[in-house]
Amino acid sequence: MQQLKCIIIDDEPAAVRLLERYVSNVAFLRLQETFTKPLEALAFLESNTIDLVFLDVQMPQITGIQLSKIITPNTQIIFTTAYSEFALDSYDVATTDYLLKPFAFERFYKAVLKAQKHALHPSKTEDNEEGYIFIKTDGKHNFNRVFIEDILFIEGLKNYVSVQLSGQQIITYSTLKHLSDRLPKTQFIQIHKSYIIAFSHIDKIDNDSVWIGAKQLPIGNTYRKKFFEAINKRQL
Repeated sequence: MQQLKCIIIDDEPAAVRLLERYVSNVAFLRLQETFTKPLEALAFLESNTIDLVFLDVQMPQITGIQLSKIITPNTQIIFTTAYSEFALDSYDVATTDYLLKPFAFERFYKAVLKAQKHALHPSKTEDNEEGYIFIKTDGKHNFNRVFIEDILFIEGLKNYVSVQLSGQQIITYSTLKHLSDRLPKTQFIQIHKSYIIAFSHIDKIDNDSVWIGAKQLPIGNTYRKKFFEAINKRQL
């Protein structure tokens, strides 16, 4: 079993202890160090190779967001914070997941499984149907790395497109057509002039709607026949 070397960076000792306990219960995680001072963690990262960082957002000296932009791109990051208002800020960097405190072990385990999966498939590092795409956000050179498997659905908003991930939303200046051309046709399908969905995240379907989690999306008449033909090919 491939182990992921990880560190914890959080200025709250209680939060560090909780993460230490969670990490100790996961066989493929190997904790290297814990830090309550982010600048000490940065010095450690400069001379040590780490696979995964559990990173708090609001800390003294330097925020987790600022620190994440310094950490090598080969290191995965899972943000852990009690401040949900920082969620949108975290999207400006390539994050594996985002945990809102307090989080249970089950949610923690889901996040580290995602990290393990990404680590086990290092070849999935190109913009192809098995990897990820970069989505431009505000600013000339601001991009988000988005793993294709994490996309729930995409919504067209006139001159913008909303990419909905689990608990996250990224809005970019683009069109549905442009984004659709970058996605694998076997995994996504357009069901309405304003919606493209991922087959793997569909929870329920009726004649007029598709449910992805609690979100109900309409099936447009123009796309109905093609959509149900695709669904019929996947039925048991």
